[in-house]
Amino acid sequence: MRELLLYFFSLLFLNLTSVYAQDNGGDKRQAQEIPKEPEVRKKGKLTLGGYGEAVMSRMFYSSSYKRYSDASSYRNSSGYGQFDLPRVVFYIAYDFGKGWTMSSEIEFEHGGTESAVEIEEEETGEYESEIERGGEVALEQFWIQKSFSPGFNIRMGHVIVPVGLTNQHHMPTEFFTVYRNEGESTILPCTWHETGISLWGKSDKWRYEGQFLAGLDANRFGSRDWISGGAGSPYDFKLATAYAGAFRFDNYSVRNLCLGLSGYLGNSAPNSLEPDKYKGINGTVSILAFDFDYNTENLIIRGNMDFGHLTGSEKITAANNSSRQDSPSPKTAVASDAVATGIEAGYNILSLSGKIDSREQKLFLFGRYEYYDSMYKTQGSVVDNECWSRRRIAAGLNYKPLKEIVIKAEFSHRLLKSQYNNENTLSLGIVYTGLFEK
Repeated sequence: MRELLLYFFSLLFLNLTSVYAQDNGGDKRQAQEIPKEPEVRKKGKLTLGGYGEAVMSRMFYSSSYKRYSDASSYRNSSGYGQFDLPRVVFYIAYDFGKGWTMSSEIEFEHGGTESAVEIEEEETGEYESEIERGGEVALEQFWIQKSFSPGFNIRMGHVIVPVGLTNQHHMPTEFFTVYRNEGESTILPCTWHETGISLWGKSDKWRYEGQFLAGLDANRFGSRDWISGGAGSPYDFKLATAYAGAFRFDNYSVRNLCLGLSGYLGNSAPNSLEPDKYKGINGTVSILAFDFDYNTENLIIRGNMDFGHLTGSEKITAANNSSRQDSPSPKTAVASDAVATGIEAGYNILSLSGKIDSREQKLFLFGRYEYYDSMYKTQGSVVDNECWSRRRIAAGLNYKPLKEIVIKAEFSHRLLKSQYNNENTLSLGIVYTGLFEK
């Protein structure tokens, strides 16, 4: 599977490069302009803005927690519907002058605070209070930056961890599907935000970023989401007995094409208020991700490949299962390896009409395919729960009356292993992204 996907992405890259060379006179290439950073530049300038998503969905499968453990009993379920506000984010930035800037984002998820009650589908179906991060609202970003030059900037505070395509491009106008990339959003925290120090810079063809962060919390790893829950904290502070590093490189040498390579490395087991439970376990998390974004006036193609590995997963599974009943741990098995791959493509069909100015408004017809498995490989006595190995096919439309606003419609077909029931969903959404300077 890995070899096939690597071959596919390599072939796609070569084809895109070839097309560009033919359209632009062979080697006479111009570097794609690197997207501008959101922070403000002029002294005393205030920037306000944000982004938001409103969604209506109809799931044509059962909502019962037993739909995987007793799949045959729910084969003909009539399904259920829901309304959702996945994210509403308010952004504020200010330039103090002499290279010092501030930026912050306050995020409301699902129309409220980051406390919720859900039915736990992995075990007994009990109602479970889920606290993703302490506090009444989520502070997605808050940092102070000192810029010495375009090639060297220091950012200190609460920052986005740019590992994977979705974390780097998480605005709702930057992906076709109604919800974010399902594979990456399952095995990785999305949007992944941590407190730490970031060094970044850019030139005509490159952008780099390196970060020093607190490590993840192994107590919150699980079967369904792999290490994703480890980025949150149920306390008023983030445990930082163990540390981690993250990096990202983006290349813009080919016009309209961005190639990204990112990664993460850090221990997770020591980040616990019960250190004896993880004695002798490092729980090292390593992630490597490759992504690309080919973006022209009327054609957009994006793809990602993410691989993750966790050392000591068998011991972490045993330790988490031995947790107290009131522990925030999901108390489920943790895999040693997880994977997420995907590709999406969209074409502006309004460009085919000579009567409509497709530069003013666009209508993208898109398709997406992805494969992801939060229990791709297991260690020792850890049992692989095959319901977490999934493929997903989606198709739909994105109508953009303005650059900042998108109305989305999508039908998706989630394919599970043969012993389970496939899951179809119809979703409609409206999103916006905007910055307002004063």
